[in-house]
Amino acid sequence: MQTDPNGPNPKKSKDSPSNSANTESTQSPSPFPDEVLEKVLSFLNSDKDRSSVSLVCKDWYNAERWTRTKLFIGNCYSVSPEIVARRFTKIKSVTLKGKPRFSDFNLVPQNWGADVHYWLLMFANVYPFLEELRLKRMTISDESLELLATSFPGFRALSLMSCDGFSTDGLKAIATHCRSLTELDIQDVDMDDFCGGWLSCFPEDFGSLEVLNFATLDSEVNFDALERLVSQCKSLRVLKVNKTITLDQLQRLLLRAPQLMELGTGSFQQELLPGQFGDLGIAFSNCKNLRTLSGLWEVASIYFPVLYVACASLTFLNLNYTALRSDEFGSLLAHCPNLRRLWVLDTVEDKGLEAVGSSCPLLEELRVFPADPYDQHLRRGVTESGFVAVSRGCRKLHYVLYFCWQMTNAAVATIVQNCPNFTHFRLCIMNPGRPDYLTNEPMDEAFGAVVKNCTKLQRLSMSGLLTDLTFEYIGKYAKNLETLSVAFAGSSDRGMQCVLEGCPKLRKLEIRDCPFGNAALLSGLEKYETMRSLWMSSCNVTINACQRLAREMPRLNVEVMKDKESDDSRADKVYVYRSVAGPRRDAPPFVLTL
Repeated sequence: MQTDPNGPNPKKSKDSPSNSANTESTQSPSPFPDEVLEKVLSFLNSDKDRSSVSLVCKDWYNAERWTRTKLFIGNCYSVSPEIVARRFTKIKSVTLKGKPRFSDFNLVPQNWGADVHYWLLMFANVYPFLEELRLKRMTISDESLELLATSFPGFRALSLMSCDGFSTDGLKAIATHCRSLTELDIQDVDMDDFCGGWLSCFPEDFGSLEVLNFATLDSEVNFDALERLVSQCKSLRVLKVNKTITLDQLQRLLLRAPQLMELGTGSFQQELLPGQFGDLGIAFSNCKNLRTLSGLWEVASIYFPVLYVACASLTFLNLNYTALRSDEFGSLLAHCPNLRRLWVLDTVEDKGLEAVGSSCPLLEELRVFPADPYDQHLRRGVTESGFVAVSRGCRKLHYVLYFCWQMTNAAVATIVQNCPNFTHFRLCIMNPGRPDYLTNEPMDEAFGAVVKNCTKLQRLSMSGLLTDLTFEYIGKYAKNLETLSVAFAGSSDRGMQCVLEGCPKLRKLEIRDCPFGNAALLSGLEKYETMRSLWMSSCNVTINACQRLAREMPRLNVEVMKDKESDDSRADKVYVYRSVAGPRRDAPPFVLTL
């Protein structure tokens, strides 16, 4: 949520000199009757647009809060449940994010916080008509899922992404009580997967599901219950099963749901009889609306031909769990001319990426993940050559996440010249601090080329041997940058200072293992209030500097996490974020709230 839940910012009131141009409009009542204004605002769906509207004047602020039904909160500690309840009265859909993103890399200690239960208690009292809840990096217990399932009669959609704290018992409560459920989306969770019997808890006559995703769960599910569910849910458009589902079971599911638009398969390694092979091909050919394909666990390439008939219409192919060789990958891509998004493991090597460049001219997003990020001796995977090949053939590319072992300045310069419309450029050279392997020079000119050529850049992740020159380039050219992630980079405090001074739209800054210290941290005193958050870990920051930041900027929450064996004066992990709720009340002992 971008706006202040207590009302328009007092610093920009009608008496403020900086707001003199709007004095007349803010002093006068709105020229629109309340009913007209509320009707107009009901057509605004963008969170940013609605937040901007709420700052115009008090009448617009009230009209916006009375008409808002969807709520996005990017940090669960940026506001309290009580403040939200006072401001908004008709909320039906909530998206709530918790832990910092670096929790994905085990940099946030366990039991850090972000428990959703306090929010659910408020929702149950204030928003009895809640229909949707989407959580990311939150902790949710079975007790919380039970509360959710029994408190909202019209509840329709639950999405849990990178969440923890619950088990399949909680899913049983959702299946049992949520009679109007249309979406159950469980992705990359850390949960106790006791058994797959939760699917049998849906009522016998249940048929409202449109989205069902349990791809990352481990337990074998009750297939009879799954098949009954799929056959009864005539509007099901997204089905992503886990790797325990066999090919013959998949064929039976597809026969009952030919209307699917997104499919996540199970294991693709079962031995099939000729008749079964043909039946599976027919099942895929009947899925005329299929646009997204994922899963393909433990795939055997001899079964690729059954996919070919469905590949022509695919716009998103996710092979994140599929270790393919370059020749296998190339044969599959030859049948996918309409791909816009592609996720793949680096086992396809450069030759496989050359196939991307020649087969996927419409590609807009590419993510290449490491099959084994700790394989420092064998050094298999992709290099700068594959990346360049993609950029030559995929000129519409604007989002990339690329893990590799080596890169050059010249290659990155060529890539961004070929594809100047990057909005997201995330390059991870997995050997920290590695220079251009051909010239042995720092990788400064590579990222300088990125920010100079890609004027629409919003998100940048950097790695390799980088000096302060890289950060000078960023501060000078990256005027639309919103998120910057940095690891093992920089020469001095000046690097971080350049970014804070030069990037007017910066909202999230994530830093680990860099030489930035107190001067760098304190150079952003005014900047932090316009940002969502700052994360610094394993840098040269002291607790004294963090305390000074907290004193001088009381509207910021400054949290320090201490490692067990570190110097008492050292701030091992620092998390800074703006909040209208003050310091959080559930901080564990290892989190110092300053």
